[in-house]
Amino acid sequence: MNPSVLYKITLKHLFIKNEKQIGLQFYPNKVLNALVKGLPNVRWSNQFGMAYILNTEANIDLIFNTFRGVAWVNGKHFFGNATGFNDEMITLSDFKNRPKRFGVKYCPIAFYDTLELKMYSFATAKSYIYHFENFINHFEIDYNKLSEKEIHEYLLMKQRQGASKSSLNLIINSIKFYYEVVMGMPNRFYSINRPNKEHKLPTVLALKEVENLIWATGNIKHRCIISLLYSAGLRRSELINLRLEDIDSKRLLITIKQSKGNKDRVSLLSERLLSDLRTYYKRYRPKKYLFEGPTGLPYTGSSINKLIKRAASIAGIRKNISAHTLRHSFATHLLENGTDLRSIQVLLGHNSSQTTEIYTHIATNHIHKIKSPIELINLGQI
Repeated sequence: MNPSVLYKITLKHLFIKNEKQIGLQFYPNKVLNALVKGLPNVRWSNQFGMAYILNTEANIDLIFNTFRGVAWVNGKHFFGNATGFNDEMITLSDFKNRPKRFGVKYCPIAFYDTLELKMYSFATAKSYIYHFENFINHFEIDYNKLSEKEIHEYLLMKQRQGASKSSLNLIINSIKFYYEVVMGMPNRFYSINRPNKEHKLPTVLALKEVENLIWATGNIKHRCIISLLYSAGLRRSELINLRLEDIDSKRLLITIKQSKGNKDRVSLLSERLLSDLRTYYKRYRPKKYLFEGPTGLPYTGSSINKLIKRAASIAGIRKNISAHTLRHSFATHLLENGTDLRSIQVLLGHNSSQTTEIYTHIATNHIHKIKSPIELINLGQI
């Protein structure tokens, strides 16, 4: 615990009036009382003897921001993985063979087997397992006996709790996967109103920001990770699964195997980056995967997120960026420098050209050719 933080507040899971709540347990004092009272729609539960607010992603973020530097927020009771998820799980067998806890429901064996037979990507399989286990643990009754009405109510609850549109779609897909694909039931859940797909333009870094981000890395390993994500337009999962033999230094190509849609493809290997990769290899000596953690397993997604956020902070980049931001920047910069859309589509591994066309909306080369009408006005001097 940080000695400069004077107080502690513990988060608890509460279920009040058929809604999930965030319980706030703390030793009362003027400072914490005032901060807690400032939270939106905060209430007091005599039953649990603590204040509480609605359990939403926005409220969780608000709690940590409110008490940052004032109180240590203990979330071990709130975020504890009831179903035992962790970043070290890299295969379906890891999930299937997790230690089981009494009173917790897990996906049936047929769920894992069907994911494997249908050759779902590991990222999709992991999302389906996570969301389906949350779903079945919400109900006390056997999930094979749930009605469509009960499933509708569950989805409405998740929506009211602030689940994003992409999360809601994943929840629906995981539920449909079990009942329709695993159990072979009719498509009875297609009547669920899916949230409208959001059409947001991707965040893109300027070339100078990419340069600053790379220079802000703390060591050669992190430098190579960020450089490779950007220079080859890789997804985070693709970089994590790269093996040593996937790097072809003679032909300057990277082979990405069994990526999204279970397809192989090749992307660019920068000659400039190759020099850094050789330095990295001599220093770290990875055995199997190009980037390995301390135990020899692939580098974790959370570790990549952390190093990117840390480098962005050091570089003074205020945009909310991720590994995928580097992929978006790769595609946009190629387009701005004259690479045709079809070539970019192949490098990114997109099935449809429509997916790649989004970069035409953010490329600046054609926008800069247009003169704003304000340039025609004589504004004079202030």
